[in-house]
Amino acid sequence: MEQLLQEEDLCICPEGTTCREPFVLRFSPLFAELADHIVPVAVKLALPMFHGTTARGYKSLDMIFLALNPTISYEIHFLDPICVSELRDKGMSATDIANMVQKKLSGALGYQCTSYSRRDKYSLLAGHDGVLQWS
Repeated sequence: MEQLLQEEDLCICPEGTTCREPFVLRFSPLFAELADHIVPVAVKLALPMFHGTTARGYKSLDMIFLALNPTISYEIHFLDPICVSELRDKGMSATDIANMVQKKLSGALGYQCTSYSRRDKYSLLAGHDGVLQWS
């Protein structure tokens, strides 16, 4: 990722920090450590019947449940660009920048921020940290 940023190519950091409630989970500060400029994009997915992911159970069924929805809508919000290097020069830490971006994205979606991380979410729901082990 650092190499892509040095080449000034587009780098997409999908946080995946969502839950099925109107909350935005805490972000990893990695993007704020590596990027100088970011454009936050908030994506809201509306599913009328079935959620496309499961915390427990067989992950192979996720796509089937997603496909069973009669209509799926996506709401996309492109937020104003943020000059991360200027914020770092002013003394903001990567964690502070990540929290600021979390606040902006949650505001655009009409959601609330939470201090829970993706790892916390999976620990509570499924008893593991959300990383699948392949054998």
